Formats: sequence, C-alpha cells, structure tokens
Amino acid sequence: MALRMGAEDKKNVAIAAVLGLIVLGLGGKMLWENFASPDVVPTTSAIVTTQQPPTISGARSAPKVATANLDPTLHPEWMTATESMTYTGTGRNIFSLVSAPPVIEQPKASARPMQVVNAGPPPPPPPPVIDLKFFGFSSEKSGTKKAFLLRGEDVFIAAEGDVVDRRYRVVKILPFSVQVEDLPYKNTQTLPLVQN
Repeated sequence: MALRMGAEDKKNVAIAAVLGLIVLGLGGKMLWENFASPDVVPTTSAIVTTQQPPTISGARSAPKVATANLDPTLHPEWMTATESMTYTGTGRNIFSLVSAPPVIEQPKASARPMQVVNAGPPPPPPPPVIDLKFFGFSSEKSGTKKAFLLRGEDVFIAAEGDVVDRRYRVVKILPFSVQVEDLPYKNTQTLPLVQN
C-alpha cells in the first residue's frame, strides 16, 4: 500500500503554491515598508512658528502659525535678549525667597455638605427574600393540603408545618398564596401563586 503525499491532485498543489507565493510576497512588502528607512519626508504640512524675536514685556503673545519647512537655526541675538530679561509680572516672584506669599481667599462655605453622625449602631439588614415559588397545591380526602414549591430546578411538596430545604417551614396554604417562614431569620413571607 503506497502512502499518498498529495501529488495526485496537481491542481490543488498548484493553487496552494500560487497562494503561498502571494502571501510571501505581501509579507515581504509589508516588512520592507515597516523597516526600510524612508527617503521621502511625509507630505503633511508642518505647523511652525515664524521667525520673530521674542517680546521682552510681561505680556505673552501666542506664536504665529505658518506652514513652512522647519528651521533649526539658532538665533544668538534672541538668546541674549532673553538672558537680559528680568521678571516684571505682577504678584509673587516664584524665583525669590523673600517675596511676599500670595493672598489666598478663604472659602465662603464648605465644599462638602455636613453629614449628621449617628452615634448608634447601624440597623440590622433586612431579612433576605425567600427564593421559593408557589405554583400549586393539592387537597387530599382527609382535608390536608400540600403545596408545590419550586426553588431553581428542585420541586418540593409540603403540607402545613413541614420544613422545606432544611430552612423554610410552610405555615399556611391558601388557594392563591402560601405563607412560609424563614427559620434562621424568623421571618414569615407570603408567596403568591405563580402561573406558568
């Protein structure tokens, strides 16, 4: 018995080879574009400031925006003008240790509303809701009623006084509701009849 190597179907092999070459070509092109150093600067317009000497007065001016090539030239006359500048702003000099501290305005009211502190312990949490569903009952000839209760996928059949799921006691079975007591919390709740 000879092993099949896939050479029997030459059409599928040729298609796979062509697709493989296309994938290799596209992968090589993507790698070349990502890792090759670009010789051309992108054609997006650069935002630069126009060449104007800085103002020495205390007023700040926004730089004028123009689209042009970047100019990395240093201007020594501008640098000497800024070196001889003195601080002339109004208010506190942040570079001086002897200047007067700034006047901070006092708040007119508290930022947070006052909360009343309760000295007593917090009230106990409310008892949990009984997670049983009442979906019917049956009456026997002797007069005892049995309720059908559902919790998740578990079905319980209980008469009055029976304990369900080791936690809930059936107190009273009525035609459209059932009273159930949660034994650990000593809490009685009325469960209405649930229609399917």
